[in-house]
Amino acid sequence: MAAAAASNSASNPILCASFNQDNSCFVIGTKDGFRIFNSSSGRLLYERVIGAFVIVEMLYSSSLLAIVGAGEQASLSPRRLCLFNTETETALRELNFLTSILAVCINRKRLIVVLQGKTFIYDINSLVILDTIDTVPNLKGVCAFSPSLDGCFLALPASTTKGSVLVYNVMDLHSHCEIDAHRSPLASIVFSSNGMYIATASEHGTIIRVHSVADATKSYSFRRGTYPSNVFSLSFGQSIGLPDILLATSSSGSVHAFFLGLAIDQRSRRSSTFLGSIIPDSVGDALDATHHHVLHNAVAPGVKSYAVIRKVDRASDTSASESTPCRATISIITYNGYFLEYVLNINHRNESTWTLDREFNLVTAISESESNSS
Repeated sequence: MAAAAASNSASNPILCASFNQDNSCFVIGTKDGFRIFNSSSGRLLYERVIGAFVIVEMLYSSSLLAIVGAGEQASLSPRRLCLFNTETETALRELNFLTSILAVCINRKRLIVVLQGKTFIYDINSLVILDTIDTVPNLKGVCAFSPSLDGCFLALPASTTKGSVLVYNVMDLHSHCEIDAHRSPLASIVFSSNGMYIATASEHGTIIRVHSVADATKSYSFRRGTYPSNVFSLSFGQSIGLPDILLATSSSGSVHAFFLGLAIDQRSRRSSTFLGSIIPDSVGDALDATHHHVLHNAVAPGVKSYAVIRKVDRASDTSASESTPCRATISIITYNGYFLEYVLNINHRNESTWTLDREFNLVTAISESESNSS
């Protein structure tokens, strides 16, 4: 999903940022053009300097990009979606709309285009419109998309007054369910990579909830903080079954990691006690901070950030006293122009340490070809 456009100011040179479906690459849009980076090495892979872009989405590690201009140049209208080939540096197809495009989602079968009051579903190969969804006014283009073809769901706000989510199956082209997640309107949504779980945050930003998509039931409630905050991004770790970690960034500048596996263990232990058996899980989970790890001041307060969990490693043997049951690699893009990568280690006592592994400036990065020729 394309992250929403940030302020076009000198302090925020990045207008949009997104990782591809397996987090192996990421792309940023600026007032000058767009850039593709390798997530593991940080190497600048491709650069196109032709004007300002507010949406740039990759299809895995292919040469296909979906790009939308910021409207600062006549040729880069925010109402025009261009499918661009980075190998040939040509536009394959263009789609024009009556209003500005707010978000774009892609996988190997579907292309999703989100406008303020309508969402279009295309076959990505033929670009035939398969369905059109009339939506409530979605001014910020809030949406989520699961790239998995087995659980290929799209999530959109279902209300402007509360945090209801419409979950739509884009392969079978029918509404799957509606989830009442929050009392306040939605600010951020994300699916797990397999489409089994959906996490939501409201504009209030204090509670993050996780629902099972199959039966629309609430699985977890996590308290992000006591004071309201604008949740910029949510991200699950890659998973085959249950995701290990849910990550959140917000205007507070902190990064929050919630461990779903630990929440399961603690829920089962709590339910075996008398008090645990009469306290609802949603209340207990929201107030229990033992599976919540926070990195304060990871980003300057107020600076927009977008983070993903690139990798999660679990130790096979946790019997050793100094063992690390979980190690997560977390990549963060800040809209003031930086890439940060932290390693989060959780030991057998559930104690966490955050280590800054990499940091570099995205705007001043030089491609390998440029550095070799200089």
